[in-house]
Amino acid sequence: MRNKARAGRVKMVLMDVDGTLTDGTLAVLPDGEEIKTYNVRDGMGVLLAQLAGLKLGIITGKISKGLEKRAERLKITEIYQGIIDKKKVLDEILEKNRLAAEDVAYIGDDLGDLEVIRSVGFSAAVADAHPIVKKSAHYVCKKKGGSGAFREFIEYIIGAQKKWEVITSGFKKIFDRKL
Repeated sequence: MRNKARAGRVKMVLMDVDGTLTDGTLAVLPDGEEIKTYNVRDGMGVLLAQLAGLKLGIITGKISKGLEKRAERLKITEIYQGIIDKKKVLDEILEKNRLAAEDVAYIGDDLGDLEVIRSVGFSAAVADAHPIVKKSAHYVCKKKGGSGAFREFIEYIIGAQKKWEVITSGFKKIFDRKL
């Protein structure tokens, strides 16, 4: 099946965080708290996905209070942190949302994402992902993790689903309410 066809049937997009939504850099404060930075373009990608009617979720190996706040701000309610077996969580998400694996997209960067990347209907690797992950993904982003790769992935899906008119209409409604 071609990538456009795979992307065309996506109903939910799941994502890794470290190395995917971030560039993989962690700043560690003296108290041990870790700080991550996120790209606003990826945040816009989340909004675009929501306007297109896609469900969103996060599956990440680390636990971060900052991520909880970021997800809350972006209105992502499906968030799974501290996950070693991401495939097991994928299966739970599929059951909970009554979806087939073919209806789900996933974007990641490293070996911990590999089983999910190989299981979903449409998968992507960021440009600086591990070579095995890139080889296993359906789509390899031109952008690196933390540098707009998630938005690139979402725009590919929106294009495959021919939902750009829905997006622009959604933006018009948002701006009309604010004026």
